[in-house]
Amino acid sequence: MKSLDLCVVGAGYVGLVTGACLADIGHRVVCVDSDPKKLKSLRAGKVPIHEPGLDELFRRNVRAKRLTFAASVEEGLGAPGRRAAVVFIAVGTPPRADGSADLSAVEAVAETVARHMDSYTVIVDKSTVPVETGEWVSKTIQRFNKSGTPYDVVSNPEFLSEGSAVKDFLHPDRVVLGVSSKRAEEVMRAVYAPLKATVLVTDVKSAELIKHASNSFLATKISYINAVSALCEKVGADVKMVAQGMGLDRRIGPMFLNAGIGFGGFCFPKDLEAFYWISRQKGYDFDLLKSVQQINDRQKGWVARKIEEKLWNLEGKTVALLGLAFKPDTDDMRYAPSIDVAAQLKKRGVRLRVFDPVAAERAKELPQFRGAHFAKDPYDAAKGADALAVVTEWPMFKTLELKRLKRAMRTPVLLDGRNVFDPAAARAAGFEYAGVGRP
Repeated sequence: MKSLDLCVVGAGYVGLVTGACLADIGHRVVCVDSDPKKLKSLRAGKVPIHEPGLDELFRRNVRAKRLTFAASVEEGLGAPGRRAAVVFIAVGTPPRADGSADLSAVEAVAETVARHMDSYTVIVDKSTVPVETGEWVSKTIQRFNKSGTPYDVVSNPEFLSEGSAVKDFLHPDRVVLGVSSKRAEEVMRAVYAPLKATVLVTDVKSAELIKHASNSFLATKISYINAVSALCEKVGADVKMVAQGMGLDRRIGPMFLNAGIGFGGFCFPKDLEAFYWISRQKGYDFDLLKSVQQINDRQKGWVARKIEEKLWNLEGKTVALLGLAFKPDTDDMRYAPSIDVAAQLKKRGVRLRVFDPVAAERAKELPQFRGAHFAKDPYDAAKGADALAVVTEWPMFKTLELKRLKRAMRTPVLLDGRNVFDPAAARAAGFEYAGVGRP
């Protein structure tokens, strides 16, 4: 295999995993990040995010000098005459107030690359971007490419799930390459050749749509089962059984049919909004996506509603929250449902005791958790609590001693926002139990 010189701009959750994995399959990778604190941490050999398997991968490739770091795009591109063959743009595309994606960082990277490339370069949109972004990136490069250096713009969306991102990269379901030339396709096939993955080659716009369409469909599946769970609660059915029956149908499948208190994270909420926004901009009102978001927003109020049903008046009561990250195996707090839950409870005068095995430090920075007691373990969180709510389904919660948990509490109310526990076992331990969509 021929090793390539690659540059990954952005060392966040996507960029750092991408850079480390590309290095691990044999390429020479420079990761660029403008945050001095993060860059200092990376150069000191410290991974600034929690992602299973990333620490070992990171250290191995830094030691092998296949993975290095730079403070600017110009530095990351390499020396004149030996510039990176491929530049991956993996910067943030945060949502604006109207739901559209802020692509200013993508534009800035494209301009800088255009000013400094001196040989054929493939510029890859790795960030999640709306359809037609590739056209704008190409126009930007054309505008500032004064030397007329040949280039191609490629859409190569990422399909990395936090908590399993390394595995997802090294063993992907598919690699999508949106290209406009055979030359770009050959370069990108060479980049991913060691993975032996299924490669889907499309035009650029189709590749851009695949990412937003995929995430929006998965979000739709989650909201659908959450809507079903609301009906289950009203009629006394069990959503776990309903989901199992649905999932056995091969046309549906079991994944993303776990009822709970709503989805979070940086991808689904942002991508859903951006997909809806671009659809409207192009003259199609994709109102299904609006309903998906509305169901998700309503679902985040499940904890507060259930606690109010169980405890009557909330002011002055103490509630324990188990799990703060938006999902297990990550410390990412962006758009985490726990933020909405905490805000709703604090508004009602509730005192909070909270626990998360890895995300506590990030949660402490958020105003919604100001004044909360950050517990050292789940039993500490439960001390004196009038109710305990499971917000994130960390595997460790499944093995908790329910009777010990109950003894620590003032009132044994257990609200299982992720359906972690067996209802019969929880009730046998003395809890007044409520699960999402469970009788």
